[in-house]
Amino acid sequence: MKASHTELIVRALENGTVIDHIPAEKLFKIVSILNLDTIADQITIGNNLESKKLGKKGVIKIADKVFKAEELNKIALLAPTARINIVKNYEVVEKIDLSLPEQINDILQCVNPMCVTNKQPVATRFDLTDRKRGLLKCHYCERALSLSEIVLK
Repeated sequence: MKASHTELIVRALENGTVIDHIPAEKLFKIVSILNLDTIADQITIGNNLESKKLGKKGVIKIADKVFKAEELNKIALLAPTARINIVKNYEVVEKIDLSLPEQINDILQCVNPMCVTNKQPVATRFDLTDRKRGLLKCHYCERALSLSEIVLK
């Protein structure tokens, strides 16, 4: 098959997940937090693609992978505008729009150095206090932080 000057040849995904509408500047952070560099299955990554919604976007296609809820929460923390497409037999069978969860457990590190979670082996817990502005609060020390301040474990 020969490609024209206006098309690319990328193998269609038979089964797996497509993460679409990722802000371009967040793409490689998502690759990192999901440890996609350790997956043996086929992965296709596109960045700085044109998007009417975002201007520039990133896309990740992962063969034979369906993400767990905690992995989707990690994506939502970095790219709440992302959309997850589940593909089976070359067809999109499910579309998932991400949103921030009401509670985030053991994914983030508290930025307060005096927080008990940074002193003791205690799992972190953050509560969403303002979905629109992306504000979270540590359950233990009550430190407020925005999505731009988060530190992933």
